[in-house]
Amino acid sequence: MTTACPECDNGLTVGSGTRLSEILECGDCRSELEVVSVEPLILAIAPEAEEDWGE
Repeated sequence: MTTACPECDNGLTVGSGTRLSEILECGDCRSELEVVSVEPLILAIAPEAEEDWGE
């Protein structure tokens, strides 16, 4: 499957086993991307991990 990075528009090819909510990395701009749809393949910038400060 092929799609474009939402950050830099670089073409990305991902395997057919890609799952919903999987985190991928753009090889060009190194952005972390989240799979938000697999049919059609749609990627979004992954949310930043938040600190829980021991809660």
